[in-house]
Amino acid sequence: MNRRNFIRTGAAVAGSISLHSFPYHLFAGTRKQATDRIQLGPRKVELSRLAMGTGTNGSGGSSNQTKKLGVNGLADLFKAAYDQGVTFWDSADQYGTHPHLKAALKSVPREKVTILSKTHASTVKEMRADLDRFRRELGTDYIDILLLHCMLDGRWPEKKQGAMEVISEAQEKGIIRTKGVSCHTLDALKTAARTPWVEVDLARINPAGVAMDADPPTVLGVLREMKAAGKGVIGMKILGAGKLRNRADEALQFALAQDCVDCFTIGSESRAEMEDLLRKIPAASVRG
Repeated sequence: MNRRNFIRTGAAVAGSISLHSFPYHLFAGTRKQATDRIQLGPRKVELSRLAMGTGTNGSGGSSNQTKKLGVNGLADLFKAAYDQGVTFWDSADQYGTHPHLKAALKSVPREKVTILSKTHASTVKEMRADLDRFRRELGTDYIDILLLHCMLDGRWPEKKQGAMEVISEAQEKGIIRTKGVSCHTLDALKTAARTPWVEVDLARINPAGVAMDADPPTVLGVLREMKAAGKGVIGMKILGAGKLRNRADEALQFALAQDCVDCFTIGSESRAEMEDLLRKIPAASVRG
């Protein structure tokens, strides 16, 4: 069976996978590294395959990472990852992690990293205020990837029209390089797939269906529609918001095998966890 058939077959069986008997051979492919350079979406924004997530569980302006590590501790973790080739930093206003990235940028060249953030703004006024505040908090003139955060309603483009207009204007001015959404329901995900404004989608995907918008085969079908439309796809909840940490090899191999997932974000809470991912990703990509 060739790789294309492996992946197609893997998608078909994903919804019924038992992680106690994971079918490694269905997802074995070419060797991939966390540090591989990816050209994301129609704007070809360059980043590493692995993103340093900052909100494994994030709300109310804090997250696992901020509570455990603090500003300097998380900044040091970003720097350690950068030194090993991980140059994609995933943040959000909801996680309160902008100051942590700003601290990391004191020792890392801004142009060498790709910064993602997310906004809950809906109106023109809210989005203009967020753009100004985000850049102050991050200590940067531009944001590489800006996403509308946590879309739940299939009619989100109607509700977010004002924010979308401001983001498009900012993109024309070079303040934002590429734009999109993160989705938390199947209806929202389907809308993102058919909405031309969306260039990048942040989607929940893992083999066990933990904290996802639908079963894995259904989600993968929508993500393939996105890729066919030229959009970039960033995977999240690869380890099920931490619930699959003890089955990381299987979860990583599943994500790495998908032709519709360009890269993914995982929130490490220590240097040891980050370096463990750097070791596990290449091994998982080829395990048969």
